[in-house]
Amino acid sequence: MAATGGFRFLYRTEAGRIARATWARGALPLLLAFSALTAVLRQALRFTNKPLGERAFIDGSTIAAHVYIVLYAAAALLIAISWVNLSAKRFRDRGRPAPLALAGLLPLAAFVAGAAHWLQPRVAEVMPRWSVTTLDALALVVLLWTIAEMFDLLPEGKKR
Repeated sequence: MAATGGFRFLYRTEAGRIARATWARGALPLLLAFSALTAVLRQALRFTNKPLGERAFIDGSTIAAHVYIVLYAAAALLIAISWVNLSAKRFRDRGRPAPLALAGLLPLAAFVAGAAHWLQPRVAEVMPRWSVTTLDALALVVLLWTIAEMFDLLPEGKKR
């Protein structure tokens, strides 16, 4: 990979500018990794909410699920940081003000929607299901807007 396409440039700093093809090549591994980790998380969560009447006090699958959740959280944060750094470069290239703030919208929306999915079943009496669906829809809108911005489907801002 070229110097401007390597790990250090794409993911470790928000400085610089990148074209849409570079952004797409950098974003794809992040999206795939996050999707795969989340798919495993959804399966692991099945082992976390079982009462003691259904399992032993110390249950290997429950411990493994909780360890995975901790590792998932760390990986999700690293992926989000990499996403923000990568996308900030593209927002800057598009001439958008506050590229870091705009780049952080999608990870923020995804984390809030994910937290709502986790919380709602535990507090269903005070958090209706439609609130989770609303947050999912908002995250989807932010995703579609981000993709439109990154692929030049919206008018450019002022170049600096």
